[in-house]
Amino acid sequence: MTLFSELPISPVIQKSIKRMGFEEATPIQAGTIPLSAEGKDIIGQAQTGTGKTAAFGIPMLEKVDTKSSAIQGLIIAPTRELAIQVSEELYKIGSDKRVRVLSVYGGQDIQRQIRAMKKRPHIIVGTPGRLLDHINRRTLKLDEVETLVLDEADEMLNMGFIDDIESILKNVPETRQTLLFSATMPGPIRKIAERFMRDPEVVKVKAKEMTVENIEQFFVKAHEREKFDVLSRLINVQSPELAIVFGRTKRRVDELARALEIRGYMAEGIHGDLTQAKRMSVLKKFKEGRIDVLVATDVAARGLDISGVTHVYNYDIPQDPESYVHRIGRTGRAGKKGMAMTFVTPREMNYLRVVEQTTKKKMEQMRPPSSSEALEGLQRAAIDELKETVKKNNLEEYKVIARELLNDGDESLDLIAAALKILTKEPDETPVDITPERPLASKKKKPYRKDDKKYGNRGGNRSGGKSGGGKPYNSRQRQPKRQSREG
Repeated sequence: MTLFSELPISPVIQKSIKRMGFEEATPIQAGTIPLSAEGKDIIGQAQTGTGKTAAFGIPMLEKVDTKSSAIQGLIIAPTRELAIQVSEELYKIGSDKRVRVLSVYGGQDIQRQIRAMKKRPHIIVGTPGRLLDHINRRTLKLDEVETLVLDEADEMLNMGFIDDIESILKNVPETRQTLLFSATMPGPIRKIAERFMRDPEVVKVKAKEMTVENIEQFFVKAHEREKFDVLSRLINVQSPELAIVFGRTKRRVDELARALEIRGYMAEGIHGDLTQAKRMSVLKKFKEGRIDVLVATDVAARGLDISGVTHVYNYDIPQDPESYVHRIGRTGRAGKKGMAMTFVTPREMNYLRVVEQTTKKKMEQMRPPSSSEALEGLQRAAIDELKETVKKNNLEEYKVIARELLNDGDESLDLIAAALKILTKEPDETPVDITPERPLASKKKKPYRKDDKKYGNRGGNRSGGKSGGGKPYNSRQRQPKRQSREG
């Protein structure tokens, strides 16, 4: 494990990273940042979900001279949402240094972008078509760019952007530092590296660094409208000590955290829109066990050094298999066993197969628990609580009144049942409001067109399909901490 504090990063950037809650660097970050700090060109073979943005973003931000009004960094990304995601993360990492970051992409008013250019951004993140449009209009001057990044180069090749990229590169100084990131290295990408890079160092995230040996993996097939009730019952049955629930969007995280609280669980959410103080407060409470369900987006949870997580619930299946590996890697640490459950709608089953191919491990289907199984799980937790109290040997003051109760008649069975009923937090069926999301787009190959406007939405999640089949539950587990409904 490599900590960010061990990498060649200036105090001002370290301050931002620490405030964002990042402690542990991913393999691609640990490999890229030191080489990039030396000014070397880099080919990073890594996929989405491995922490690429910070890997190339931190060295780029380090080099920016904020006293200059010139564009000093350029990042080319295949889609508008990746451009937005990258620019948001760079803005946060560079906030203490006051680095100005601007994203430009097709589908947005170009005049608005031209006005934003006049505010002198230090770094531009953009899609190929729109970047070339600005270059041709002479609204984008790249003659002082010191660092160039090609993000998801193979994706841009698949989308037919290779000619646009070459045209853009001709407008950037040859003395620049170039970082190219690609999940695969097809011939045309290698040719770009040979033509436009100087003796690049290769940093590759090997498959063995993405293993999940200590983690039991299951999938639960469910309609979108059923997922939250299934999640509640799973938590009741499995009684996790510490759990993370992953949602695809910020809205999803907010709604899930609120719904879990309504149902009586000690849960809070984190995502990029939270204030830094709130984010750190939530993480502190989770690490200390004062909340036992953390709801998070991928970006919010990336790089966090959290120990003791016993269960991970993927409420939304991630689009990228590497994001899946990153998510479930929050559990099963330090030789301990972990458990990961992934909710899948029938229309998203093809994504499940891609994940299984990446992890080289087939997931076992888990049957959603019934209400009676959830109740049994909570009853077993109450029994465990009683037995634990007995072990503490502090019952002398209660034994006198206990004997009186037993002497009143042969009501021992009823008395034990009543005690269990009082201790059991029966399943809460309070209605909650979770906004449905569209399913992920089909994995079937479609012909790409060189128009940025066609690549807006990479998918949400919705409903569909029938639950059933799979492995039953072991409900003989500990009761999770739950809030009083009055609290």
